[in-house]
Amino acid sequence: MENLPVLYIGNKNYSSWSLRAWLGLRATGVAFEEKRVALYTDEWFAKAPVISPTGKVPAYFDGTKTIWEALAILEYVADTRPDTLLWPLDMEVRAIARAVSLEMHGGFMAIRSNMPMNLRKDLTGRGRGDGVEKDIKRIGDIFNLCRSRYGQGGDFLFGDFSIADAMFAPVMTRFKTYGVTLDAVGEAYKETILAMPAMKEWYEAAHAEEEVIEHAELPDTH
Repeated sequence: MENLPVLYIGNKNYSSWSLRAWLGLRATGVAFEEKRVALYTDEWFAKAPVISPTGKVPAYFDGTKTIWEALAILEYVADTRPDTLLWPLDMEVRAIARAVSLEMHGGFMAIRSNMPMNLRKDLTGRGRGDGVEKDIKRIGDIFNLCRSRYGQGGDFLFGDFSIADAMFAPVMTRFKTYGVTLDAVGEAYKETILAMPAMKEWYEAAHAEEEVIEHAELPDTH
């Protein structure tokens, strides 16, 4: 039996970074073994330092080395499996795809802080703290730029699915959870991501999870 690479992930309800790596692999047909370790459990504290040098997920073990950080994992797969077409082929378009991916990787802290990922709840109207509207507007601007200039070949940001879509996918789950409505371009793109078979599979698994991570939940307003 072939030894498949292993992707270590956390809870599907909460782990946005796990979703990014997982979706990028699933959407492009890369075979891998999924190992989920529930965050902040006894098992987690025992295994996390072994799984990754950062003690975080996702982590990708290809049989000889461990790659950590979702973006690095997908870059590695793009380099070693060029057939996945995880980046646009055109160099100039690829540069823009990398730019928006890195902007997502290191930015939008207001959304991250005020709208924690939670696929099992409807929190419409919640999470609108300082800076959130500015982040939402910038994300909408990115979607309009990418779809209008580079997305004519398909329904994703750069036409075909790319790493950029994997990077923004958890934001689409947040917008669904917190009832964020975008313009027509943004709403169409949000529905494209949420309708992906792999995303539906992830949601189903998230709803089947029973763990509750209290610090990842918004406080009760009652």
